[in-house]
Amino acid sequence: MKAGWFLLLEWVEDGHFRPVGLEAMSAEEPTRNSSSSTASGFLSDTNSNSPYAKSPWLLQTAIPGGSPFGDGGDFNSGSATGLIGSLVREEGHIYSLAASGDLLYTGSDSKNIRVWKNQKEFSGFKSNSGLVKAIVISGHRIFTGHQDGKIRVWKVSSKNPAVHKRAGSLPKLKDYLKSSFNPSNYVEVRRKRNTLWIKHYDAVSCLCLSEDMTLIYSGSWDKTFKIWRVSDSKCLESVTAHDDAVNSVVTGFGGRVFSGSADGTVKVWQRELGGKSTKHTCVQTLLKQECAVTALAVNTSSSILYCGSSDGMVNFWENNKELSHGGILRGHKLAVLCLTAAGQLILSGSADKTICVWRREAGAHSCLSVLTGHLGPVKCLAVEVSPESTPEDTKWIVYSGSLDKSVKVWSVSELAHDLVLQQQHQFSTSSIGSSVGYVPDHLDKLDINQCGSSSTGAAGADGQSMPPPQR
Repeated sequence: MKAGWFLLLEWVEDGHFRPVGLEAMSAEEPTRNSSSSTASGFLSDTNSNSPYAKSPWLLQTAIPGGSPFGDGGDFNSGSATGLIGSLVREEGHIYSLAASGDLLYTGSDSKNIRVWKNQKEFSGFKSNSGLVKAIVISGHRIFTGHQDGKIRVWKVSSKNPAVHKRAGSLPKLKDYLKSSFNPSNYVEVRRKRNTLWIKHYDAVSCLCLSEDMTLIYSGSWDKTFKIWRVSDSKCLESVTAHDDAVNSVVTGFGGRVFSGSADGTVKVWQRELGGKSTKHTCVQTLLKQECAVTALAVNTSSSILYCGSSDGMVNFWENNKELSHGGILRGHKLAVLCLTAAGQLILSGSADKTICVWRREAGAHSCLSVLTGHLGPVKCLAVEVSPESTPEDTKWIVYSGSLDKSVKVWSVSELAHDLVLQQQHQFSTSSIGSSVGYVPDHLDKLDINQCGSSSTGAAGADGQSMPPPQR
């Protein structure tokens, strides 16, 4: 059988199918590599543990002309940007992701934390603390933030890496009991309601580690962010940061911490370490707008802060002795829900079900591609360096979690835009008195450059620079 690519179609209803992924087939393998047998192109094993078994009815259809991602039929070894696969387990909407090496942790509203290895389910553990809104990994410990305000700590077994055991909570029980006897440790959080300052009383919306990995920050809908020491899980400080829910906290450069809130502000905090405690002082308010700030990300190598908002915009600030507004990236129709930085790239996931991939070069941002395929809002992103990355072509493995209950795995190249320009030139044709240039079909499927570019201002649909909003 001739080698080629196959489109996986899922049975929906009323005799209709929808595409759910792509798979390669070699000449030596006439059937799909699956633990179940196939007949007439259908997978019949409804109990398969494969993350690709989204439906008991998956139809394989050959795509003429080989791989849709370029010549040779080997997408993974190419330099294009595109989908590698999907991890699906029909149990809950995906709210959080964390990647470490070849392991991926996913959190959902089913209260389960799943562990994936090489795109296959590896392990899992369950919390009774509700929806998993945030995950961070520190060595052999995993911290999870939950809807009920709790932060759980899990430890990987030294004997079996697939086994995860609960190692405690933040704050620790002994710290909680010790503080509860001192009235000065209580703060008023609502009218006629007091609680301990070391405890979140509303949903934990985000978690992040300090640059040296010794501190963990937790942001909450209770308008505060708290600082914990990783070594002993002790709460060092609680900062009442905003007038509304804290949606994102990230650590940056020069001992600075950034917080974004539903009150529409982005604040800069300077961290000071003193003995066994910390002190954070607000030194700058970067943004004050009517729409909520929903996500933050930092490019530490370039000292740039990115901010996503509910209006679909991504603002950014550059650090030149002090942070100054650099412009706006316009690429989404609905709210930006997540951001992540990787090398010279910044990726934004949105309620419009898409992911925009931006690259910063020579002081300007350009949109490399728009990744489409999710059937629900893209809620979280995680990124790891691809094993196929080279000094000439930096590649990333990007994971996107969605409210469609799936996690998609993408290969993203920092040279993707250069590849498009080369192929545009290569495939351009001319005739007497006219010339026609076009992008090959397999590149057009990636929606290359659908979101314009930006340097010192915002880029509209026509790619023209627009001035940043007044602050």
